[in-house]
Amino acid sequence: MFNSLSEKLDKALHVLKGHGRISEINVAETLKEVRRALLDADVNYKIAKEFTNRVKEKALGQNVLTTLQPGQLMVKIVKDELTALMGGDVEAINVSATPSVILMSGLQGSGKTTFSGKLANYLKTKKTKKPLLVACDVYRPAAIDQLHIVGDQVGVEVYSDRGNTDPVAIAKAGIAEAKAKGCNVVIIDTAGRLAVDEAMMTEIANIHKAIQPQETLFVVDAMTGQDAVNTAKAFNDILNFDGVILTKLDGDTRGGAAISIKSVVNKPIKFIGTGEKMEAIDVFYPARMAERILGMGDVVSLVERAQEQFDEQEARKIQKKIAKNQFGFDDFLSQIQQVKKMGNMKDLMGMIPGAGKMMKEVDVDDDAFKHIEAIIHSMTPEERSKPTLLNASRKKRIGAGSGTTIQQVNQLMKQFDQMSKMMKMMQGGGGQKMMQMMKNMPR
Repeated sequence: MFNSLSEKLDKALHVLKGHGRISEINVAETLKEVRRALLDADVNYKIAKEFTNRVKEKALGQNVLTTLQPGQLMVKIVKDELTALMGGDVEAINVSATPSVILMSGLQGSGKTTFSGKLANYLKTKKTKKPLLVACDVYRPAAIDQLHIVGDQVGVEVYSDRGNTDPVAIAKAGIAEAKAKGCNVVIIDTAGRLAVDEAMMTEIANIHKAIQPQETLFVVDAMTGQDAVNTAKAFNDILNFDGVILTKLDGDTRGGAAISIKSVVNKPIKFIGTGEKMEAIDVFYPARMAERILGMGDVVSLVERAQEQFDEQEARKIQKKIAKNQFGFDDFLSQIQQVKKMGNMKDLMGMIPGAGKMMKEVDVDDDAFKHIEAIIHSMTPEERSKPTLLNASRKKRIGAGSGTTIQQVNQLMKQFDQMSKMMKMMQGGGGQKMMQMMKNMPR
């Protein structure tokens, strides 16, 4: 996420991060590089220039040149201005009415239908709502099928009427269906086109007028850069939408849309999509995103994700096993499953301060644990519960059974030992030391 932009901003601010002499000249030179980095990320020239002008004004106004740590203060000013540019405060979705009607809009291919399912799943699991998905794309038969598939995946009912070609009538019937079934949120998936056209705008405006939604959300593919911002403006002129959803932020995104969209349409980014899984949806926090862009990580989001997957009963069971020196590979596997539920591995690494920079050359995909799982599944139940049994011949058999090498089996054994030692350390009062180590990580 924003790897290229993060790297260029880091290079631009590198001179000022040291304790060398700082002058107005090298502040100006640094901000010129910051502006260039923003333009390369597909941020509008006017927005990039206004941004760097504000940073310069604040930097000189706060006497950055005469402070003991001018570089750190400069980075803080850039972070604060980046946060303000992306919206400042987090904006929650409005689902206070019963039923709350949410109208999804956007171009074809932006990920609107998939995100409708993700949003339904988010509201169901995180906000304890009972949503209903409504299929109002009457032009693309596959869109109705797709919505039914994502509805099945998240356990949310879908209303559709394949014989009806009037999206306004379908939307109204969907809301009536929601009321009859006691659903308190209605998510209406509308038709998209390959480009903005008059027929599409008229249709979505008619649906909007007929149903008067509590929330109108504009879904846009973050990878389209400045085009995303221009499309958002066209939709906002017609719908006056309430918020933006940026999808595909896990791709090779330049970041221009996330940075400039709020400034152009004056509407908040409410959610971001960070992967293909139905759980890959995050509330958009401008301050956290600014920190990630500047390579500071996002520990708060990482902790929140970990807490969501935390199983207290399982933790107690593992605690007892560690105390009795009975921690085995089945327990190790269980910990891996919990980590996998937290999301995309590269995304998680980017949340650790300093790790994003270290991981930029490393390709970590969602199958990162596949060979580990294969090795563990090739062990006998006895071997999994008593790792000390694993001698050379057993390792050879396990390697052959899992399609891996003895080196990979040995590497797993080493990782397992390290994890066991770390858990014992946490139990033996070493948790304080671990927290201190985390605090001292480079930011």
